[in-house]
Amino acid sequence: MGRPWSKLQKEFYLLRADGLDLQLHCRAYRMDSQMGSTDIPRYWITLGKEIIWDYPRDFIEKNHPKRVNTKWYPYGNDVPDISNLIREYIDTPKDELMSKNFQNDHWGLINIFRASDKRIGLRRLPELKRKTKNRAALKVIETRLESTKSSSR
Repeated sequence: MGRPWSKLQKEFYLLRADGLDLQLHCRAYRMDSQMGSTDIPRYWITLGKEIIWDYPRDFIEKNHPKRVNTKWYPYGNDVPDISNLIREYIDTPKDELMSKNFQNDHWGLINIFRASDKRIGLRRLPELKRKTKNRAALKVIETRLESTKSSSR
């Protein structure tokens, strides 16, 4: 998760709206047990000091459609797929951002990315707000809209 992750994270930050305190994190925590040791992967997104999205924590609930298989976790996990989705989003041309169907977004990440993306201007945020029920994305949209109101006063 070292160098390739930092490159992906850096490219993601280049797309973040100016002044938006949104952070994308990925870490592997070492776990030692009698059966050996492994890394426990975690992805999370913060807005200011609040964690607004967290893998695997948000996906452990039994009724979640993209439930973490706790039987296999951490040996089997979605971290490579999440990284691939971030890469796919970064590589999507600006004119396709709002219309593209990201079929592999099983975690509700794309609307958070769209909400934080400077390529999606403030005029298009209300459209995104109407289309999404994603609470994390809605928080990002509200934060962006609020910051423009306060800076225009």
